[in-house]
Amino acid sequence: MIDEDDKRVAPMGEPAPPWMVNYADLMTELVCFFVILYALSAALNKDMQKAQQEIQEMIKEGKMSGQVTMDKEGMRITLEEQSQMAFFESGRAELTDNMRVQLEKIAPILRPLSEKHDIVVEGHTDNVPIATKQFASNWELSTARATSVVKAMLTNNFNPKRMAAVGYGEYHPIAPNDSDVSRKKNRRVVFFIKNNAYPDAPAAGPPGLVKAAGAPQPAAAESPAPAAETPAAAAETPAAAGENAAPEVSAWSGE
Repeated sequence: MIDEDDKRVAPMGEPAPPWMVNYADLMTELVCFFVILYALSAALNKDMQKAQQEIQEMIKEGKMSGQVTMDKEGMRITLEEQSQMAFFESGRAELTDNMRVQLEKIAPILRPLSEKHDIVVEGHTDNVPIATKQFASNWELSTARATSVVKAMLTNNFNPKRMAAVGYGEYHPIAPNDSDVSRKKNRRVVFFIKNNAYPDAPAAGPPGLVKAAGAPQPAAAESPAPAAETPAAAAETPAAAGENAAPEVSAWSGE
C-alpha cells in the first residue's frame, strides 16, 4: 500500500518550486507592459506628439479656444466657440470668417497627418430645436457643418482619401445646456485623428492575371475532343465487325 502522504498520491499539497514565484511575477509584468504599450500606441507616435504639443501651445497662447486629448484610439482636437466668435451662424452650415481663421491655424499641423491617418471631423450642436426647410433637426445641421469644414480642408491640399465628416447633433454635450455660455461649449467642432487608418481594399492584380483567372480551364477546352472521337469510333465498328454490326448498334441505343 502507498502511504497517503506520498507525493504520488497527494501532489496538490506540495509547495511550488522557488523559481516559480519569480517566473509568475515576470509574466505578470510582461502582460502589464504590453497592455500599457497598447493603451499608449497613439501617444508613442512622434507625429501625434508633435501635433499635440503645437496645438497645446496655441491654446495656451490664446490663439484658439478648446482642448486636445490623446488616447489609444488617436488624438482629438476640440475647437470651442469663444464669447464673441462663432464658427457658424445660427441655423446655418456655412463657415464664418472666424472659423476659416481657425482652420488656417491648424491646417499646417494636421495636413502632414492626413497622409497616414484618417481625420474625422465631428459636428456638435446645442439642444435648441431646429426645423427649417434646409435642416429638419440638429443631426442634419451638425452633419452639414462637419461637411463644410471638410470641404474647406480639402481646398488646403488635405488628402481626400483620409477625410470624413460625421454629425452627432445635440447628443454628446460637454456642458449642461442651461446657459448661453454652456451652449457655446457644446457648439463645437472636433477633429479626430485616428491612430489606425481605414483598411483599404486589396489592390487588383494585373489585367492579364484577372483574365487568365476567368478563362476556361484547359481540361474544359479539351473535353469535347473525346466526344468528337466517339462517333468516329462507332462508325468504324460496323466495318471492322462485319456481321456483328447489329449488336453494336443496339449497344449504342442504350440497351
